[in-house]
Amino acid sequence: MEYHEAADRLYDLGRFGIRPGTASTADLLAHLDDPHESVDAIQIAGSNGKGSTARMLESVLREAGYTVGLYTSPHLEDMRERVRVDGREIPKAAVTEFVETCGAYLTERGADGASPTFFETTTAMALWHFAREGVDFAVLEVGIGGEKDATSVVDPVAGAVTSVALEHTDVLGDTIEEIARDVAHVAPSVDGAGEERDAGNSNATDGNALVTAADGAALAAIRDVAGEVVTVGDGVDPSDDADARPDVHVTYDGRVSHVEAAVTIDLSDHPVRPRADPVESRMAAIGAHQAENAGVAVTLARQLAAVSDEEIRGGLRGAHWPGRFEVMDDAPLVVLDGAHNPAGCARLTSTLSTFDYDDLHLVVGAMSDKDYAEMIASLPTPDAAIACRPTNERAVDPAVLARVFEREGVADVRTISAVRDAFEAALADAKAGDAVVVAGSLYAIAEARTHYTLTGAQTRVRDLRDARRTLERANVTEKGVWRMRGKAVHRMVRLRVQERQAAYLKQELLSLGGECAISGLQREEQLVEAVCTATLSQFKRLVAKLDAQPYGLAALGEEIRRTLGFGDGGRDSDDDSQVGAGRSGGPDPHGIDVTGTSYPWGEAPAVMGILNVTPDSFHDGGEYDSVDDAVARAEAMVAAGASIVDVGGESTRPGAEPVPIDEEIDRVVPVIERTRDLDAAISIDTRKAAVAEAALEAGAEIVNDVSGLADPEMRFVAAEHDASLVVMHSLDAPVDPDREATYDDVVGDVLRDLSETVLLAERAGLDRERIVVDPGLGFGKSKPEEFELLDRLEEFRALGCPILVGHSQKSMYDWVGRAAGERLESTVAATALAIDRGADVVRVHDVPENVAAVETALATRDPIGYAERRRERGDGE
Repeated sequence: MEYHEAADRLYDLGRFGIRPGTASTADLLAHLDDPHESVDAIQIAGSNGKGSTARMLESVLREAGYTVGLYTSPHLEDMRERVRVDGREIPKAAVTEFVETCGAYLTERGADGASPTFFETTTAMALWHFAREGVDFAVLEVGIGGEKDATSVVDPVAGAVTSVALEHTDVLGDTIEEIARDVAHVAPSVDGAGEERDAGNSNATDGNALVTAADGAALAAIRDVAGEVVTVGDGVDPSDDADARPDVHVTYDGRVSHVEAAVTIDLSDHPVRPRADPVESRMAAIGAHQAENAGVAVTLARQLAAVSDEEIRGGLRGAHWPGRFEVMDDAPLVVLDGAHNPAGCARLTSTLSTFDYDDLHLVVGAMSDKDYAEMIASLPTPDAAIACRPTNERAVDPAVLARVFEREGVADVRTISAVRDAFEAALADAKAGDAVVVAGSLYAIAEARTHYTLTGAQTRVRDLRDARRTLERANVTEKGVWRMRGKAVHRMVRLRVQERQAAYLKQELLSLGGECAISGLQREEQLVEAVCTATLSQFKRLVAKLDAQPYGLAALGEEIRRTLGFGDGGRDSDDDSQVGAGRSGGPDPHGIDVTGTSYPWGEAPAVMGILNVTPDSFHDGGEYDSVDDAVARAEAMVAAGASIVDVGGESTRPGAEPVPIDEEIDRVVPVIERTRDLDAAISIDTRKAAVAEAALEAGAEIVNDVSGLADPEMRFVAAEHDASLVVMHSLDAPVDPDREATYDDVVGDVLRDLSETVLLAERAGLDRERIVVDPGLGFGKSKPEEFELLDRLEEFRALGCPILVGHSQKSMYDWVGRAAGERLESTVAATALAIDRGADVVRVHDVPENVAAVETALATRDPIGYAERRRERGDGE
């Protein structure tokens, strides 16, 4: 079975509607030998905020060193987002294996007229995956209610209810009290609590009280069912009745930037692990309601484990959750919020009121089973509104939403069917001081968010083998691969698009003489992969056709135009001679044009020389740990042609011991102070924001973060100092030799991860031309995968950022028979390949040899342009 067949089988179950109860899920898990019985699960229920709370809890527990599974819904782009272990989506291979394992069972149950639903089956798949991965904890976001939800098949070790509002009344009840009693069933059973968790022991908790931020009648109803309850609420009023005060006091301290807020959590009355002093933290979420969610998450974490204040702070700042009051830009202010009921819309309104803006442009798409009239009434009154329709059969007709806006007194109301088109129109109308907000459904948010995440990757296709592999990675069927592979030795662009966009794309490209292969997995519930092959002239004519089409196709045309490197002037021309023209008129392998800038990679690829002032680095540890030796080494590298010197004070080799912040600063700052006047940019190689800040103040200009922003403060430090920032893809730094990652497609997976990291850096205030991406050779990948990343490096152009490759002297060369101490020649060869495939920066130990490799690659790629550049700098020929 191929992945697209397995995913199709799961999606087909979506035709079965909501079915209250756990019996069907329990039967499926019994068929799988009850894997959930070995999983310590925590259920998070509630009308609003349960996804954010689940993410915060998962982040805090991971910060404390636990392996954590996270199950949430719905997904934004891909079904696999629902099931994660330590942040990584369930692999396609695991989805396929799961469906193969239970396929016969699903058929039999279908024949009996009792097939499990999509949600029931994915819940079982999540628990099956978590058991196989041996997670310490599994955090489960409840779908609907509590007692009757599929996730309640588990006997949880902890549970929480975030809030209670009127929704799903046909299933849960017509009153707040009825709904509260239902959700209260996520409370752990009285006899389900075990001994306090110790390292190496079973993951149990001695605190089995339900945690909730509900109040009033909802809280009273929850107490009737759950018994012991820990309450979370905002502040403490001395005049309040002591019995009515929350056990955990949360104070929302307001926004500290457009992407972070401050919160204070007082755990002094926590019944399990009280904390004398309040924990003050920033969090990657904005709004008073998110402070309560943080309080619930931290209260649960303290019941489950002895998490420290620092682990709480790191977890809350690292808990990024797309589509939940997600601020994408500040000029204009752009907010994506999946508010999907009146209470959620009211919270959006309250949070938005803390921002200053001129006109409000509101884009709304909602589901027909929601109270969309009351939702619109709860949203802020916009100056202009656009009603749209998410790609979902349950979506409300935009004309209906528009009429509701008119009844609310909004004068400027339009209907634009496709969410992406509506969002683009709102952005085009908005001025720098305005606000653009998308709301109404997470399905709408998913489509709007593709404005920032959808990227086309031009793939190198040299022969039939390359063509076949590219098509297979896009889940094209076996017959489709056989038919298309001969036609694909051509210009090829791989895209992720909506189902109807894929159909139109294929129709139009075929009419122009090109080809388009579409994934066997074609579903409105997630993006579809399409592989387009054509001449550049055919692509240009395709883009001209797309410009006039609806359904977000014009934006798709812009993406194709950017990917293939031709500008607006190419729309009506069949001349391919200037398409993709680079810095010297030849093909440009670079993803972003920074010609003429002050960046070291502005005119030509840069060599970054490695300067380790450490005693234990894997290749040259101890050679330059005195300041004089380090300075002499830096001077020699610059004299040999390095245009960047990367100073590092902590080794990231496997098994390396962390270096205290003060010690790392003492190692690097004296070297930076004495090398900052060299004719080269100085970079600081560190994972710690405090070290980066000290280095930047000492004269560094670039931050090289091999952890990929594991320290939440790092992106803000780089932005405040107007520094360039290198973000590397890594699971761990230092690498954990016992931790193996599984990639379905190492390049595609790394691209998706880096795309989100780049967005985080952008949202902190960094321009994309200052964000350098590093695919992370040597960090959590197998040796064949590292060579594949090198071979397919040009696909990282899709991110629109400069590209750095750090490959020097690494163990990947063991795969070609080069042991430690014998890797110089392989490193030099890889440098030439990296430059040919579009690297803007190569990070190396041996500067003279690698400078020669860079020069040779540049001369080979563009002999005339290379000669001109040499004459300009006075090198002769």
